[in-house]
Amino acid sequence: MIHDNANVGGDARGCGELLREAREAAGLELREVATRLRMPVHVVEALEQGRWEVIGAPVFVRGQLRSYARLLGVDLEPLLQVQVAPPAPVELVSHVHTPRLQRLMENVGRRAVYVVITAAIAVPVWLATRSHFAGQLPTTASLDVLPAEVADAPATTAPEAPPVQAPRARPQAQAGEAGPYVASLAPPVRQQAPAPAPALELSFEGDSWIEVTGPDGRVIEQRLARQGETRSFQPGEVAGVVLGNAAAVRVQQAGSIVDLSPFRRANVARFAVSSDGSVKPAQ
Repeated sequence: MIHDNANVGGDARGCGELLREAREAAGLELREVATRLRMPVHVVEALEQGRWEVIGAPVFVRGQLRSYARLLGVDLEPLLQVQVAPPAPVELVSHVHTPRLQRLMENVGRRAVYVVITAAIAVPVWLATRSHFAGQLPTTASLDVLPAEVADAPATTAPEAPPVQAPRARPQAQAGEAGPYVASLAPPVRQQAPAPAPALELSFEGDSWIEVTGPDGRVIEQRLARQGETRSFQPGEVAGVVLGNAAAVRVQQAGSIVDLSPFRRANVARFAVSSDGSVKPAQ
């Protein structure tokens, strides 16, 4: 209802009658006026009957009355100043009051929730990444490059066998002793059997890093082999061989040259040696 915002007394009806009389004097119908003013017919009727409360707010009523008066050539400004009062500002009244302590506690509670959620997300991420940063990355070295401490170390050689002393000759038999007794003093000569051919032989046509492991997994030899060296191993003596410069090493097994192509990768050859001396891929 707009009764509080618009005056709808007898003067309003008189203003409406003034507009109706001017319309009839101009020979215009309600529908024709509504078409020219681009208003609904019931709005034009409400303006003429003084029923401004059904139209809307006073500001709309004032505008429509001025448009209607301008169309008919009627001056309604003195009546508009009296009949339509300016709208009063709406007074905002708060019906709910929140205590200051309650607002403070709500703010603290919201911040605590944010802190807990952040900790629940950040702590697991930190713990997951801490283990990776705490451990040191394993160091790797290329077999093609000789470590400094190994290059400076002298090559290991097998210890020399102690010299074999010849048995002392027994004193000469005295006179009267038999001759065969003297002949038995000489040690019997045994003919040694020839050494068996090595099962695996490595000939170094250039410098190459070499690593040899035994059947028990222990490293037997790990060094830089120089050009011109030759290494021989008996069956069952070694279980694995790594050659850093495989292109400069010739491998023979029982007198036959072994093709290292299946065991090479980036000029590094890795292969295993069976108990009978045969070469096979490394595990």
